[in-house]
Amino acid sequence: MAIPISNAQARKIFMERQGLSRPPHLALGKAGLFDLVHDLGFVQIDSIATVERAHHQILFSRNQTYRPEHLSALIEKDRALFEHWTHDASIIPSAFFPYWKHRFRRREAKILENWRKWQGEGFDQAFEETYARIRENGPVMAREVKAEEHKSGGWWNWHPSKTALEYLWHTGKLAIAGRENFQKIYDLSERVIPKEHFEAEVDHDAFVDWACRSALTRLGFATSGEIAAFFDLVSPQEARLWVESHRDELEEVAIETVDGGKPRASFAFAEGLETLLDAPEPPARIRTLSPFDPLIRDRNRTERLFGFFYRIEIFVPEPKREYGYYVFPLLEADRLIGRIDMKADRKTGVLDVKRLWLEKGVKPSAGRLEKLQAELARIARFAGVETVVLRDGWLG
Repeated sequence: MAIPISNAQARKIFMERQGLSRPPHLALGKAGLFDLVHDLGFVQIDSIATVERAHHQILFSRNQTYRPEHLSALIEKDRALFEHWTHDASIIPSAFFPYWKHRFRRREAKILENWRKWQGEGFDQAFEETYARIRENGPVMAREVKAEEHKSGGWWNWHPSKTALEYLWHTGKLAIAGRENFQKIYDLSERVIPKEHFEAEVDHDAFVDWACRSALTRLGFATSGEIAAFFDLVSPQEARLWVESHRDELEEVAIETVDGGKPRASFAFAEGLETLLDAPEPPARIRTLSPFDPLIRDRNRTERLFGFFYRIEIFVPEPKREYGYYVFPLLEADRLIGRIDMKADRKTGVLDVKRLWLEKGVKPSAGRLEKLQAELARIARFAGVETVVLRDGWLG
C-alpha cells in the first residue's frame, strides 16, 4: 500500500530538496555556493535582467549573502561549474560532465538529421572550419566569427559560423569559457572542463542510473515522467524502466494535492524516507522567486502542490497579458501567496514596484505587507538600487 503524504508535508519536502528551507541569512561563501548548486542539480540561466538575471535571483532567493562574483569564479577560474543544457541553458557542476556526454551524442545525431533536411549536404563544412579556428587561435565570441550571407531558413537562421558555434557547443566539442557582457566566449571543451571530468566515461546503464537517481534525490518524490523531465537527459521510457528495475529501493507514495483530489501516485527512496517525511519548516519570511526558479519550473507540479497557476507572459501580446511582461512569484513560508510586477531602474537607483496581486484568500495584512517591504528592501540592495518606490494603486 502506498504511503500517504499530506499536501503540507509534500510542499515542505519539495522545498527542502530545492534549498528553500535553509536559513537564508547565514554566510554562504564560495564553497557553500558550490554545494548549493550541486544540491539543486543545476541553475537555469536567462538573460532578462528586469531586476536581476534569473540565475542570480534563484541563488539569492535561497541565501541573501549570495555574491555573483563567487558564481563567476566557480565557472571561469575554478572550473567547478560549467554551462550547458538541461531543459534550458543552465549552470551545472563540472563533475556531471561525463553524464552529459550521453546527451551530446544523442543531440548530435538529432541535429545532423534535422539540418540535413533544412540545409542539404555540405552544410557542416563550417563546423570543421570553426572548430579548427578555435583550436589554433583560441577562444572566440559569436560576434567575432565571420558573418556570411546564406539563404533564409534553417534551424537558427544564422550565418554558418555562428550556427557552427552552437552546434559544437550542443555536442560537447566546445564549452563556454566565460561571458563578456553576457555574451558567450567559446573554447575547446578540453581547455575548459577539468581533465578528470573531461576524460571520464560512464556506460549507458550507469548514465541512466545516475540521471534517475540524482533527479529523484532532488525532487524528493516523483513519477517516472517527472524523473525524466528533471535533467531532460533520459527518455520517459528509460526512466520508467529504471523505476521498474529499482522497485526494491523505492517506496510508492501517495501525494495529496492542494485541492484534496485524488492523490498522485509517486515514488521516493525507501532509505531515508523517515527523514524525508520530517522535512523542516521553511523560513516564514516572504521571498521573491525568479520566473525560472526550479520550485516552479514544472508548472503542473506547482499547481498540484501549491494551487498556484503561473505562466510567464514575455511572449504574450501586451493587451492579452493577465498580469505583466515579467512578474515574480511570491513565496511566504510554504505558500505561494501572489505575484509582483517590478523593475530595477539602475539609472535612477529605484526599484519600481508597479503592482501586487495576492492569491485568493491571502489578505494584505499589516504584518504581511511589512514582511513584503522587508523583502523588497533586500531585493533593491541586491539589484544595486537605493530606493523602493511603490506606485499609486500598487495594491490593486
